Amino acid sequence: MVVPEGVADPARPSGGNTFDRRVCGGLAAAGWTVHLHEVRGSWPQPEAEAYDRLARTVSQIPDGSVAVLDGLVASTAADVLVPEARRLRPVVLVHMPLGTADEAARAREGAVLSAARSVVTTSAWTRRALLKLYALPRDHVHVAEPGVDAADLAPGTPTAGSLLSVAAVVPGKGHDLLLDALAMLGDRPWHWRCVGSLERDAAFADALRRRVLESGMDGRVTFGGPQTGAELASSYGAADVLVLPSRAETYGMVVTEALARGLPVIAADVGGVSEALGHAPDGSRPGLLVRPDDPAALHDALRAWLENGRLRRRLRAAARERRASLSRWSATSSVVAGVLAGAAR
Repeated sequence: MVVPEGVADPARPSGGNTFDRRVCGGLAAAGWTVHLHEVRGSWPQPEAEAYDRLARTVSQIPDGSVAVLDGLVASTAADVLVPEARRLRPVVLVHMPLGTADEAARAREGAVLSAARSVVTTSAWTRRALLKLYALPRDHVHVAEPGVDAADLAPGTPTAGSLLSVAAVVPGKGHDLLLDALAMLGDRPWHWRCVGSLERDAAFADALRRRVLESGMDGRVTFGGPQTGAELASSYGAADVLVLPSRAETYGMVVTEALARGLPVIAADVGGVSEALGHAPDGSRPGLLVRPDDPAALHDALRAWLENGRLRRRLRAAARERRASLSRWSATSSVVAGVLAGAAR
């Protein structure tokens, strides 16, 4: 399995890293011999030397091996990987399609995916996007939905105003949109806890923190930095609702992490978020989906959550019902194992 460097680095938690790590563990537990190769570089837009490192890494993989390639590394590396596909059995794991950037990116990603034995995506939305972008055999593109661990129910707070976001502080995650929405809710009791890296786009994060100070919201907004394990579990346990205002998401693993604790979700309706949110057994949604890139719509949903006790009770009940149907990581690994067995044959 070839992945970006830092897949297990607690300072760089991400959905993609978690997926890669958990699938590696699940395959090993199922009896596969797994060799993990981390490749240094600023993927998916690395320096030229990173492609040299990738070439050296892949060249050392024995002929005939099933090689699982994380799409962040693979999708821009057609010159390295397409020739190697003649002697390996490559399977590309696509967390986020990169071919939407421009024609050159589409050509590179298309060449890599076409050379692969199979492609694994993390959502049906991503699968549809790839099939629309590229002339891939439909039975070569598979969905392995991310799993989630069982967790204790979050008790909630008396005011229902404990808002949580779990995402690196970068423009694509929409923290600025949430700040716009919260600025219009000064008359309501709330506190926003933002958990996620402040280093991925330091300029954006600094601008956001300055804006919090200048607008007088510094007592109501907390930037907690990246969290994992017990620390992250504590943040979920102290929350009333997860807010995910992303401009793009292929799935949104934090959505199911919240639902595993019975937390409702307020999120932008982008990509695979609707899939991750799902439905309770009675068909009800365990959260609210709003138009993307729309602070006013986000404000309306937050105000409804804070002011409408009946709505909160309904969403909480739906979230607690939804948690019973969430997929586990063992199911994810089983799907991937089936794909790899096919590639091996």
